[in-house]
Amino acid sequence: MTRNTILAATLFAGILMGALAASKIEPVRNALTAIGLLSDAPAQAQTPQEAHGHEDKEGAIVLSDAQVEAGQFTVAPAAAGELYRRLTAPAVVTPDPDKIARVAAKVVGTVAEMRKKLGDVVRAGEIIAIIDSREVAEAKSAFLAATVTYELQTDLFQREKRLYDQKISAEQQFLRVRATTTESRLQLELARQKLAALDLTTDEVNALAKQPVEALRRKEIRAPIDGRIIERRVDVGAPVNGEGQEKELYVIADLSGVWADLSVPTADLTHVHEGDKVTAATDAGPIEGKIVFVSPILNQETRSARVIAAFDNTSAKLRPGTYLTAKIIIDAKPVELKVPKSALQTIGSEQVVFVRTKEGFAKREVALGDSDDDSSQIVFGLDPGEEIATKNTFTLKADLGKSEAEHAH
Repeated sequence: MTRNTILAATLFAGILMGALAASKIEPVRNALTAIGLLSDAPAQAQTPQEAHGHEDKEGAIVLSDAQVEAGQFTVAPAAAGELYRRLTAPAVVTPDPDKIARVAAKVVGTVAEMRKKLGDVVRAGEIIAIIDSREVAEAKSAFLAATVTYELQTDLFQREKRLYDQKISAEQQFLRVRATTTESRLQLELARQKLAALDLTTDEVNALAKQPVEALRRKEIRAPIDGRIIERRVDVGAPVNGEGQEKELYVIADLSGVWADLSVPTADLTHVHEGDKVTAATDAGPIEGKIVFVSPILNQETRSARVIAAFDNTSAKLRPGTYLTAKIIIDAKPVELKVPKSALQTIGSEQVVFVRTKEGFAKREVALGDSDDDSSQIVFGLDPGEEIATKNTFTLKADLGKSEAEHAH
């Protein structure tokens, strides 16, 4: 058939199809089918991609799994979540005061050993220094002497009690021995308390009888907490704890948890409460903590209040002294679907995401709703659970632009 004949037949088929839809005349359908102008094959259902109308070849970016991995295109499923309203405040990182330990000598003496350097990690109970102390030697000796005296006096008392019970010893003698035994027990307890005041543990006291004489002058200094040495105050040979002498040996900090000291203006204080979530950005990524203290007192010069937020710092992202911009979450709105802002790109007048496909990625136009600093609500164009690129999407946008430019030529 000529081209004009084909066009005429097509036009005729269109007119007849309109009549078919209006009158539902089955013979007309059969006639069109017989001459090949109408297919009798059933219509195929649209795929989800066709229903969206965005995943055509023009929006496709073909990448192998190896290329996706090399491009560091982080992929994550779109999901429900919350959008946050935040209050921004300047902050400085400080150690948690409950996790700072100042290690003192507690006895007069001379530093015999300093076993740790700046920055060393220590464990609670670990020996970190040795003090040579005459005061300790005298206290240990007094305890050992009191122990021997009490043991001897106890034996004497038991013997006198047997004699008294047998009516062999006089009552006056028995009472005198009992009083002496009681006195020796009191002296032993006083000696034990003196050692405890010098910071000797129960185990150390119990082990004194087995120690050599030269160990009597030694006072072991142990770390009170887990942490790192952040200050070392003395060196070996330095006198300590005397009048005008250094009393601290080390400062230990457990930086697994830190504080952020925020300054919040008066007008915003009504929105801030203990327990509120706080976020902050660091070079190593975002962190999250919570407010543990809101000061009831205002700074008269700045007209702001001190607010303390506690952060877990086991990853060591925060260093005391670092300045931050903290964001206090003061309201949360649940949404059915949200994506990170890093997943969104603007192409022309469209807001798009890149959906993961078997071949790589495909551009998908989306309609946005509300947003916060980090995420945007998706109201149309994406289904929950669909995997999208959330990182390095600008690279995908550039690749798509190159591909479309090549197709244009």
